[in-house]
Amino acid sequence: MLFGRRIKNPIRIADKGVVDWKYTTCGYCSTGCSIEVGLNAAGKAVSARGVGDAPVNQGKLCIKGIFEHELFNSANRGETPLLREKPIDPYRKAGWDEALDRTAAEFQRIQEKYGRDSVAIVSTGQILTEEFYTLGKLVRGVIGTNNYDGNTTLCMASAVSGYKRSFGSDGPPGCYDDFDHTECLLAFGSNLPEQHPIIYWRLKMALEKRKFPVIVVDPRVTMFAQMADIHLPITPGTDLVLLNALAHVILKEGLEDRAYIDAHTTGFEEFATLVAQYDPTTSAAICGIDEDTIRHVARLYAIAGAAMTIWTMGINQSTHGSDSVVAINSLNLITGNVGKPGGTPLSITGQCNAMGTREWSSCSGLPGYRALEKQKDRETIAEFWGVDPEFFPKTRGMFMTDIFPAMETGQIKALWLVATNPMTSMPNIPRIRKTLQNLEFLVVQDAYADVETTKYAHVYLPAALWGEKEGVFTNTERRVNLVRKVMEPHGDCKPDLWIFNEMARRFERGRKIRFPETSAQVFDEMRKLSRGRMLDYSGLTHDRIEQQRGIQWPCPEGAETGSPRLYTDGVFQHADGRAKLIPLPFVDNNERPDRQFPFWLNSGRVVEHFHTRTRTGRIGNVNKFSPTPYMEMNPDSARELGIGHMTYARLISRRGYAVVLVQLTHRVPHDMVFIPFHFHECVNQLTLGLLDPYSRQPAFKQCAVKIEPATDQLAAAAANVAARSF
Repeated sequence: MLFGRRIKNPIRIADKGVVDWKYTTCGYCSTGCSIEVGLNAAGKAVSARGVGDAPVNQGKLCIKGIFEHELFNSANRGETPLLREKPIDPYRKAGWDEALDRTAAEFQRIQEKYGRDSVAIVSTGQILTEEFYTLGKLVRGVIGTNNYDGNTTLCMASAVSGYKRSFGSDGPPGCYDDFDHTECLLAFGSNLPEQHPIIYWRLKMALEKRKFPVIVVDPRVTMFAQMADIHLPITPGTDLVLLNALAHVILKEGLEDRAYIDAHTTGFEEFATLVAQYDPTTSAAICGIDEDTIRHVARLYAIAGAAMTIWTMGINQSTHGSDSVVAINSLNLITGNVGKPGGTPLSITGQCNAMGTREWSSCSGLPGYRALEKQKDRETIAEFWGVDPEFFPKTRGMFMTDIFPAMETGQIKALWLVATNPMTSMPNIPRIRKTLQNLEFLVVQDAYADVETTKYAHVYLPAALWGEKEGVFTNTERRVNLVRKVMEPHGDCKPDLWIFNEMARRFERGRKIRFPETSAQVFDEMRKLSRGRMLDYSGLTHDRIEQQRGIQWPCPEGAETGSPRLYTDGVFQHADGRAKLIPLPFVDNNERPDRQFPFWLNSGRVVEHFHTRTRTGRIGNVNKFSPTPYMEMNPDSARELGIGHMTYARLISRRGYAVVLVQLTHRVPHDMVFIPFHFHECVNQLTLGLLDPYSRQPAFKQCAVKIEPATDQLAAAAANVAARSF
């Protein structure tokens, strides 16, 4: 007997006529995959593939990387600079000289009238590190405003703040190879299969070699929670309570590593006194996790020879995000799980080069993890750049989330946005819309001319995409990888490095400072400024990075390769060389569901899309899997409200409303709904955006809504279809 089909139809991959493969690094998430883009005989990008010998992805790509080459010919790319006198006027085409002259003149006019800090600049986590460094030199050394930040405040600021508070410096201590050594993985607010598929694949490969417990803390039954050994469906916003309770059990049962604590930390007595208040019985009533489960998880983590903690936006995007990161670090410190194989607190970064902006953009300080508050750091950079150290402010200015309220009050009169789209990404969009209309002058610099924020701009500057220029990205595990130029820039688009250099020449102060023209020359400056510091780049070159398919810092001059882990010697970046154990009480100041607004609103990513869909929404083979806003809702809740599967519902918060398609699923509990955050017409119309007091990061994931059936289903469907296209 024959089994199966007599004639099989194998999958056939069409020959796309690739004649040359160009090495580069993926420009989406922070995983840092090495890819090759295939060019045909006409020089057109027609294919992409993973690089087999790359240490990060080992030949694998997710759906976004597979189709990334289609971005070069995607819809509504910018063609030429656009100008207008008022946002109500139509745009007209202009040359680069006119556009940059107008921008520089307006910045100078506004600064002369209102003061240096009346101009604000908000960048991104997606341009090249050399471009971040150059923008920082332009802002700190030439334009002089202190109101300068990146949109990484919306995703990674709490991780940065937490690392600094615990260890004395930013910088994820671990690496992906830690999956191969850990004996227990505890994941907070992270849905790796959809957020970072290749990192998830690395975890799955490690689990195939040997079994270890995987514990996922998430209010929603995500794909990651479904594969976990233990899922802890925590009450939103109460991660700090759970972390304190885990530490309580570990200390009460004597499971801590006292030798490590005594040798490498300070503040233990105060920390122990605080967590003594968070017994599992009391904590369970707050965080929603059974007290016996809390004890069981604490024991699993503490007795493991090496235990690893990872997290993403579920922790960071909270009013207690920075405190929760500190508590994660403390959990690792009291169990001796820092700086050793398999033992690390590892934040999983969001954007492809969020680490690059943290290291080199000068948003929060000065390049190379230097601080504006330190006189020596100000003098070092001033001498290197050739500026007066007194020109630098002595403290950092506003965060992105404080810049927008300052525009609302008239404190800030001009704004320059670089590859960020706050009309989708910021919470409480109705308020942001009014804020942008308050500006005297707005510049949008982006690869796409139709991003929502350009509706309010006076000048649009068309920028080159990631593969139309050359430089480096730094990924989640501190691996610096190379982006080679694959294609010439589209139309009259220019690399961001060129735009920043040209802008500098339009200021008298900028003409006195050296601004290197090539990314390799900029990288050489970065190497010199990093020598001997924690993030030592001095042993790196562009060619060497490509040869090794990415190199982790620190990599001092003379080293064969980089260092996979930080703090292996137990010496931290605080003045005394010790990490801090910080006691952190839980303050319940979130918006919670009530009788009027009875549902939690949760948000997150789906695997098909990236951030505001500016890119993935234009790629047919990606967008078709998730083309429209939708909401996951519990079937029992929907039945009680008379809402059916695949019908439209109206969500209402205290800020605004949205109409979305409903998908019924038991992945969300009875009192919660989930919406992907990628769609500009949806989730951030509703969010509250209370800010973490340390990181100033918004609490995107904790707010309350009420739900009702859409009264006109046909109109809702038509509006939903119209919103799909760019």
